[in-house]
Amino acid sequence: MTTEPWMPGDGEPVAKRHAPATLRNRDAIVDVLSDWLPATGRVLEVASGSGEHAVHFAGAFPNLAWQPSDPDPAGLMSIAAYRTEAGLANLAAPVALDAASDVWPVERADAMLCINMVHISPWEATVGLFAGAARLLPPGAPLILYGAYIEAGFAAAESNLAFDVNLRARDPAWGLRDLDMVKAAAQQAGLLFDERRAMPANNLMLLFRRV
Repeated sequence: MTTEPWMPGDGEPVAKRHAPATLRNRDAIVDVLSDWLPATGRVLEVASGSGEHAVHFAGAFPNLAWQPSDPDPAGLMSIAAYRTEAGLANLAAPVALDAASDVWPVERADAMLCINMVHISPWEATVGLFAGAARLLPPGAPLILYGAYIEAGFAAAESNLAFDVNLRARDPAWGLRDLDMVKAAAQQAGLLFDERRAMPANNLMLLFRRV
């Protein structure tokens, strides 16, 4: 087992991975999800990473069926290990899902959640995320994003600028996205921006709804 901080693409599949930020932000995220998620139904979490969020959220929302996913074998193995340890009846086995693909292993969802993928993936993954939400979600259903963004009219925090430089050094296709560009891509796919909430550590939660 490893408890080293982990990002997509780091190392070989080893259960369990640990993303330290999950311990710091999970309760703040739950507070917002309590307002935005439906009372019942199926939540598809895209890019579940280590799986620590999925376990915490499934425990926080026992009336929701939680479906984690990730494109990375290391992530899938870690999610499965955390799921086995937690033993939660409403937490499904993880599925391999590449947001940029036109074919997903899930046919429907009542809500979708995606945390820290938009800036740690090529732009095509974000475009694919919105296209997938348009296919899977019923009208009015939420797609919820969490992460750091570049936002017109707001001075970017020094920590976010440094993070952006670090991401682009790791992969030129990664980096913090302009929020207006994200909103435009969502609208083009058939999702309307509904609400923005400021979160700790200069992050945002964004609510989009299927038209």
